[in-house]
Amino acid sequence: MTDKDKIIEWDKKYLWHPFTQMQDWIKDDQLVIERGEGVYLYDTDGKKYYDGVSSLWVNVHGHNNPELNDALKKQIDTIAHSTFLGLSNVPAVELAKKLVEITPDSLTRVFYSDSGSTSVEIALKIAFQYWHQIRKPGKKKFIKFINAYHGDTIGSVSIGGMELFHKMYKPLLFETIVAPYPDYYHFSGNLSEEEYYETCLNELRHEINLNAGEIAALVVEPLVQGAAGMITMPPGFMTEIRKITSENDVLLIVDEVATGFGRTGKMFACDHEKIQPDIMCLAKGISGGYLPLAATITTEKIFEGFLGKFEEKRTFFHGHTYTGNPLACAVAIKSIEMFEKNNLIKNVKSNSAYLESALEKFNELKHVGNIRRRGMMIGIELVKDIKTKEEFEHPGLTGHKVILEARRRGLIIRPLGAVIVVMPPLCINKKELEEILDITYKSIKAVTEG
Repeated sequence: MTDKDKIIEWDKKYLWHPFTQMQDWIKDDQLVIERGEGVYLYDTDGKKYYDGVSSLWVNVHGHNNPELNDALKKQIDTIAHSTFLGLSNVPAVELAKKLVEITPDSLTRVFYSDSGSTSVEIALKIAFQYWHQIRKPGKKKFIKFINAYHGDTIGSVSIGGMELFHKMYKPLLFETIVAPYPDYYHFSGNLSEEEYYETCLNELRHEINLNAGEIAALVVEPLVQGAAGMITMPPGFMTEIRKITSENDVLLIVDEVATGFGRTGKMFACDHEKIQPDIMCLAKGISGGYLPLAATITTEKIFEGFLGKFEEKRTFFHGHTYTGNPLACAVAIKSIEMFEKNNLIKNVKSNSAYLESALEKFNELKHVGNIRRRGMMIGIELVKDIKTKEEFEHPGLTGHKVILEARRRGLIIRPLGAVIVVMPPLCINKKELEEILDITYKSIKAVTEG
């Protein structure tokens, strides 16, 4: 038995993979990644694949990046970890300063954790405790959007709206208020786009006006709902959300876990409309795709709501063993420096301009119903009938077949049901992007028309 065979055997015997039906996993052949280089991944047979989803939307500067490697090696020779409870460390302090400098001006205080889910969970607890401590304990509800996804911990699931992922856990969740996220493609009414978007805003205004005294915060994925299938907001919608929440004394929590760090064509999605949130949640690209790290960043006003004497018990009683991990923070610092050094946002804008025209070709395919994009975040929705928008009998299976076909052609991508997601590392060049689109096009055509 080869080393590869042993690894696959042990995987199937000992592991439980996320978002994976393990009965199928155990019986099927599986791909095992051994190394990465730039925008490529290599399996245990040495076959090369494009990393078409940035290893689940986290990779920014490419795999095995020499500068990030050096930052990690330099830090590990100093210290790998020490607790952040009652102590501090140099990389965590320096990174906090950088994060405050590059995020919207309203944000001044950084609380670390280790994943997108935990960053959102922390935001919910902060918002809840803040209102309690400034003598408005009735403000304890949260308003969320249809089809939202904010992670898989109980709090983040409660403010999520993905039935497929979360239906099982409903008995565990707390009650929320639901608002419509603008999704005109899936709207079946007779309104124009402009009328539809205004209707969505009016419903949001109504819910907030009706319940403002009970709402602690509104939680939103700004500009793009990722896991829902890359559903994009129209221009100005986020501005109106900020206006409505401000007018009604409701905190605005923006989940930039997926949209942050250059994905939309600016450093943060909030930057497109100069949104000043009360709380921002960051993860994924924060460390360039190297180590688990997340940050929940708040305004000074919220931070001051937790100040008091020891006996007042106004402390935020929340923490993680690896909060402020020096290795992760050191790599994150270098990653942010590389954004500036390599003018990475300019590269994203250049690639975005190319994608605007290049994706038009996909409209030639018989089963591409809708193409959605914001910056380097792309969703291609497949349907059985373009005119009626009728879905395939098993949309998820269709999407799965497409990504397997793409894998055979040298590209790793993932589906969200029947939506094919393409989200390569931000450092990708035009030639590589062209090849990824070509493989995606041919894979969709082979599966849906073959």
